[in-house]
Amino acid sequence: MPDAARGVRGRTVLVAGATSASGLAAVRALVAAGGTAIAVGRDEARLTPLAALGARVAAVDLADEASVRSFADALNAEGVHVDGTLHLVGGWRGGGGLPGQSDEDYRALEGGLTALRHVSRAFWGDLLASPSARTAIVSSTAVARPLAGGANYAAVKAAEEAWARAMAQGFAKEARDAGEPLRAASVIFRVKALAGLEGDLADAFIALWDADADTVNDGVVELAAR
Repeated sequence: MPDAARGVRGRTVLVAGATSASGLAAVRALVAAGGTAIAVGRDEARLTPLAALGARVAAVDLADEASVRSFADALNAEGVHVDGTLHLVGGWRGGGGLPGQSDEDYRALEGGLTALRHVSRAFWGDLLASPSARTAIVSSTAVARPLAGGANYAAVKAAEEAWARAMAQGFAKEARDAGEPLRAASVIFRVKALAGLEGDLADAFIALWDADADTVNDGVVELAAR
């Protein structure tokens, strides 16, 4: 059964890890499409350009569960509820083959998974209550073909994909148990390299609201350079 509501206009979307080129593109596209963007990052100074685009900004340590929960509670207390999340927390560390895959690098990369877990759990109630919720993560083609020099990176991205797919199953189960149509979807975007695809990612994310949830939930979309 199709969603009762379509389009990103009027939706409130949290962009996690927004102080990157992809975060800037996503916020710009969301605002242009009539959505409300909440841009979150750790560095308050780097959030200033996002505020200039019209986003609500907040400096939050997404690796700290209590901080994320407090932020979600504060928004809810204001009557603000999110209809979507775009997870952009991450980075690259690698090289040196298997022996070069240090614990230090792994722990740094793992922060992206930790942030995803914290944000999705803190805003789960909002997403379930939304008339049309969409969440997305940015993963890597390395998950399908991991290399020795990027084993840490591929392992963390694979874990993030597993979490995103578990969200998809959770959305479907909640709808099924309530006897209601599916209104929320969790999607994975895979890229070989994000540089140069920031605008494509933003457009693809916004387009999720133009599709019925049951056609995109638990989907994997590969974005390739043109």
